[in-house]
Amino acid sequence: MDYSSLDFYSEDIEFLLPNEDNISSWVNKVAEKHTCKIENVSIIFCSDEFLLDLNQQHLQHDFYTDILTFPFQEKGTKWLMGDIFISIDRVRENAVTLKTGFVNELHRVIIHGILHLIGFNDESEEEEREMRMREDEALALRDF
Repeated sequence: MDYSSLDFYSEDIEFLLPNEDNISSWVNKVAEKHTCKIENVSIIFCSDEFLLDLNQQHLQHDFYTDILTFPFQEKGTKWLMGDIFISIDRVRENAVTLKTGFVNELHRVIIHGILHLIGFNDESEEEEREMRMREDEALALRDF
């Protein structure tokens, strides 16, 4: 399979994603489970400050977050397109706070962004519970 439409970048930090090929395969498997296909998705790793700036500029939110997802596809389409920005600073801190490993937390955040592109939200308590359930299902699909 060709995963050239799923790309990983670093913006203002030096970060190399471990197991990039395995993660690409896994993300595609999760998308397919939801009858979607990755068309053009970029996952950009950055710092807290970089993501805070994006959060302030685009959402008028003045707080740190671990992820921002910008979908480019039309709502309801099965072809996923968008940019997912992930703060490595926040993922590291959350891993300590949640007493989980960094890699596991990073995978959860990556798949969280993909689930947003698929159409899942987490604004209400009910949506948040469903998002956590979908994240857990996706994490269970990892075979690496």
